[in-house]
Amino acid sequence: MIRRRVNATYVQETKWTDEKVREIEDTGFKLYYNGKDRRRNEVGILIAKGFVENVVADIRKGDMIMLVKLVVGRNIVNVISAYAPQVELDYQTKRDFLEQMDEILQEIPVEENLIKSGDFNGHVGIDKLGYEMVHGGYDFGNRNEAGESILDFALTSNLTI
Repeated sequence: MIRRRVNATYVQETKWTDEKVREIEDTGFKLYYNGKDRRRNEVGILIAKGFVENVVADIRKGDMIMLVKLVVGRNIVNVISAYAPQVELDYQTKRDFLEQMDEILQEIPVEENLIKSGDFNGHVGIDKLGYEMVHGGYDFGNRNEAGESILDFALTSNLTI
């Protein structure tokens, strides 16, 4: 991250427990992370030392979604890291995740910027048919059921993939 001058990055499957902020040794980066169970896939966001003082909030929704809000110049940037439930998990677990994602998105004022990254555990496929407004065309293969859910969520949330 230092060599490539990356200011923020997202991590999944952290395996750390608790809701904390920790400094990454000898880098100046701070890791904001969230997790309750070492056996589950938790999330985190690494922020570069030049931006750490610009963090004004960190919000967690469940174990798999978190947001770090930064002031960058005159802009407010909301950085979201998310890790969707695995494909084999039950429908209700997946529905709960999407509801939590929707809740956190609803808390972001329209005039603020949003950068969302993570793993939604689905394949949206190469075909954009019916999803031209949200599908950037940068995938491969066939769409699966989870991919369809991702595209539907993007449509209802005014997001682009």
